[in-house]
Amino acid sequence: MSAIPYPQTPSARTLALQVLSSLFIGLILFTLTAGLAVAGFQMWYVGRIYPGVSIAGVEVGGLTPQAAALRLEEQITFPMQGKIVLQEGGRIWTVTPAEMGLRLDANASVDRAFQVGRQGPLAERLRQQFRAWTGSTNLSPTLVFEERYAYNFVAGLAEEINTPVIEAGLGVEGTEVIVHSGQRGRTVNIAATLEALSQQVQSLTDGVVPIVVDETEPVILDASAQAEKARQILSEPLVITMPDGDTSAGPWEFDRATLASMLTIERVESNGSGRYQIGLNSEMLLTFLTNLAPGLQRYPQNARFIFNDDTGQLDVMEPSISGRTLNVEATLHAIRDGLERGEHTIPLVFNYEKPRVTEDMTGAELGITELVYAQSTYFYGSDADRVQNIKTAAASFHGLLVAPGETFSMASALGDISLDNGYAEALIIVGDQTIKGVGGGVCQVSTTLFRTAFFAGYPIVERHQHAYRVSYYERVAGGGRDASLAGLDAAVFVPLVDFKFVNDTPYWLLMETYVNPAASTITWKFYSTKDGREVEWRTTGPTNIVEPPEPRYKENPDLAEGEIKQVDWAAQGADVTVDRWVYRNGELYFKDTFFTRYQAWQAVYEYGPGTEIPTPEPTPGE
Repeated sequence: MSAIPYPQTPSARTLALQVLSSLFIGLILFTLTAGLAVAGFQMWYVGRIYPGVSIAGVEVGGLTPQAAALRLEEQITFPMQGKIVLQEGGRIWTVTPAEMGLRLDANASVDRAFQVGRQGPLAERLRQQFRAWTGSTNLSPTLVFEERYAYNFVAGLAEEINTPVIEAGLGVEGTEVIVHSGQRGRTVNIAATLEALSQQVQSLTDGVVPIVVDETEPVILDASAQAEKARQILSEPLVITMPDGDTSAGPWEFDRATLASMLTIERVESNGSGRYQIGLNSEMLLTFLTNLAPGLQRYPQNARFIFNDDTGQLDVMEPSISGRTLNVEATLHAIRDGLERGEHTIPLVFNYEKPRVTEDMTGAELGITELVYAQSTYFYGSDADRVQNIKTAAASFHGLLVAPGETFSMASALGDISLDNGYAEALIIVGDQTIKGVGGGVCQVSTTLFRTAFFAGYPIVERHQHAYRVSYYERVAGGGRDASLAGLDAAVFVPLVDFKFVNDTPYWLLMETYVNPAASTITWKFYSTKDGREVEWRTTGPTNIVEPPEPRYKENPDLAEGEIKQVDWAAQGADVTVDRWVYRNGELYFKDTFFTRYQAWQAVYEYGPGTEIPTPEPTPGE
């Protein structure tokens, strides 16, 4: 019996090959099917936008470019119907985006949509097509913004909005203060506004666009505070007074009109800002105060004393006076500061100087302990005017102090010799004649001082003689004449001719003067402390005598016929030399000599017209 064979089983390799063959065939079939599908998809959308593509949310997939463009123009209406509000402060202007130059470029927008899935390698194109098909491709539209429309519109608004910078003004008309307020400059920043406008319109949404305005501050915006200050200055007259209730001078008033002419308005700028500075013209005030200062200056005056011969102490005759000098700069500041505070009555500012000797000082402190010397001269025959002048001049020195080491000037102490100061007209020597003049007789006082200083032993540093021998200065008690006194006179003619001596002691010197019209005497006293001085002197007396010229007669039409009037008196010319030796504690301290040459003096007569001229006897006199 024959065996029946078993069927053979395929090997694993064969099975694998069979599976792979089936898969390959399936893959080929799938690929062919997919390729046919893709090819069919591509063929279907030839000339049309791939599905899933939208522009600004408007679905355009599957549409031809022409149809898509029409759809966009129908559905994107923002350029024509949108609202853009331009705002500046409280003002607004409503416009459409189209009026600002915005328009939709539908063809360009569709062209971009059409290119989706059609650019790049195949894989990239398929990826774009798949992504669009899933609905995730939304393109922004292509917009055209023609800025010239927006520029012209905003520039037109700028003409309404722009304002120039105006500086605040301040001035004076008459006595009125005129003020003009300043204004900030405002300029539309067209470029910045256009940039904001462009962003808004291209967002395809309505909105508010602020107009950008640049502001420029004036250097001075507001001058009202300075105007008020100027009005305050001009509200009342300015009154300048002496300080501390002193009524010896002033007040000085500047009325409102004068103040207005002096008002200064100065523009002050710093770091871009400024203000007006109000004040008064410093030059005008300086000129006024500078001219005022000399008349207000007062030199310090020592106290004046009388030596009490009974007690040996000083009795106050006049209290001391502090010196003062107008401080012009400080007064200027005081006026400015006072007006700043609204004050219109402002006192002057002085610098004060205390005198060296005050009324509370004693004779012991000053070294005034005793009478050093007294000298008298005689003025027999003087008329009332001459006596008045002697009394007035002598009073200037009564109680006066001379400091240790001081050179005393009689002219300085006398001051102004005038009718206003109590002097009268009397005979004086001027040039080569004796005439009437204010102060005749003052030389009686200077001669007395000269002799007091001479016999007391003080150094004489300036002394001037008279032109001729004056009989008054050689008078002695009883009215007689002593020629040995010739050469011991001293002339003073303020301010050209002076008499000076030096207090060369370490002690103060007190001078007292006494005039006795009844006895025709003037007495000068020196009080101080004696330092052992003794004086010896010698005179040559008048020598080289020269007889006076013959009298001179001159007609005076103001005199009557037969009337003759003597106006000058004859005097002999002569030379006199006086030597002085001053000893101190028995030793010669110094020696000096005083030489005097007197002119021979002619008598002068005046007569009325038609008068027969006699030969008068000359009579000595001043």
